[in-house]
Amino acid sequence: MSYIEQSLSTGEKVEGLFKLHWFAWIPMVIWIVLGLVTFGLTWLIAIYEYLRLKFFEQGVTNKRVILKKGIISRRTEEMKLTSIETVEINQGILGRIFGFGTVKITGRGISDLMFKNIDDPMSVKRQIESVSNPAV
Repeated sequence: MSYIEQSLSTGEKVEGLFKLHWFAWIPMVIWIVLGLVTFGLTWLIAIYEYLRLKFFEQGVTNKRVILKKGIISRRTEEMKLTSIETVEINQGILGRIFGFGTVKITGRGISDLMFKNIDDPMSVKRQIESVSNPAV
């Protein structure tokens, strides 16, 4: 069971889980190729990259947006939907061509949450905004 599912409070339900784009996996592939060529410690780095991406979770519930990182340790960033002020998309040229980008969620005060290398950022933005503003 994922962290997001485990952390649900009473009456809270998962509205969407956001996938990383396949571009996020390229560093791991590079380390594997280097490992084939050098037969060195690059295999450990490739395994670390795989586990780092495998245990990475990001999503939205009917009460909050959640970002969870960590293989053994756990670091989470969460923001209540009622605290969200803006949802912004940042896409470079490659992001526009291949369909990935960063979604930045700004809350009250100085808090913000960033979903990097997210697949289909426009869909993620729409999903967050539709959950946080159900009347719209």
